[in-house]
Amino acid sequence: MPEERTVLQVEHVTMQFGGVVAVNDLNLTVPEDKIIALIGPNGAGKTTAFNCITGVYQPTNGIVSFMGKPIVVAHPTGKMKKTYKGTNADLYRHRRVIDPTPDEVTALGIARTFQNIRLWKSMTVFENVLIAKHMRAKQNVFSATFRGNAKEERRMRDETMALLKEQQLDKFADELATSLPYGLQRRLEIARALATDPKLLLLDEPAAGMNPQETQELAEFIHEIRERHKLTVFLIEHHMDLVMRISDYIHVIDFGSEIAQGVPKEIQTNQHVIDAYLGVAEDE
Repeated sequence: MPEERTVLQVEHVTMQFGGVVAVNDLNLTVPEDKIIALIGPNGAGKTTAFNCITGVYQPTNGIVSFMGKPIVVAHPTGKMKKTYKGTNADLYRHRRVIDPTPDEVTALGIARTFQNIRLWKSMTVFENVLIAKHMRAKQNVFSATFRGNAKEERRMRDETMALLKEQQLDKFADELATSLPYGLQRRLEIARALATDPKLLLLDEPAAGMNPQETQELAEFIHEIRERHKLTVFLIEHHMDLVMRISDYIHVIDFGSEIAQGVPKEIQTNQHVIDAYLGVAEDE
């Protein structure tokens, strides 16, 4: 069998806020064409890890590589050299810091959704997706100034409507995004992420606020878009039924550190994971 290609590699990533270590020495791999889950109790550091990958935060230490190339490189600097509480402080001090902005990460081919839906409230469903399409627009200042981009604009509008039809959102195209039911807003946010033509899709609690029926439909939807768009999916989720149903591999973190990894059956029976979610009874 051919060796799996790695899409995302996280090495020794630590995120420290003041004296609090939110993510501690995180290492994980996301292989191509897989659905990988990152789970853990509330406050475990999952969204912080996503923020370090996508340029929202500059990690205090570590490297993030995408398609084999480092896109984030960090090590303790300034006052943090003395106050750093994580491990491997000297590991990357010889490396040049790389600190991309979120739009630069998106342009590389990484798209994400958020734990709290972040649609443009004053725009329609169509406009929310069309704006994301401009990430891949083939135009420049000259063409925009002299209206030479009409063909490109028409292409983006056609592709936006095709994407809405694919996601069964076309009949809502002219409605305000925030007027949609909650489940459809989630679907729209995913459609907007797909409009950037990503290779890797990060989903932060996509089933949050959904009822069991919507969660079941979401599981089918994630598999469908993975196949249709040839995507790799990396997700954070609290709905364990969803995680166990769709994930190829799972990483579990607690208090910022990884406590387990494995296929769903291994995670379901892992005592460390059970203790983290249910708590450990104190000895009397």
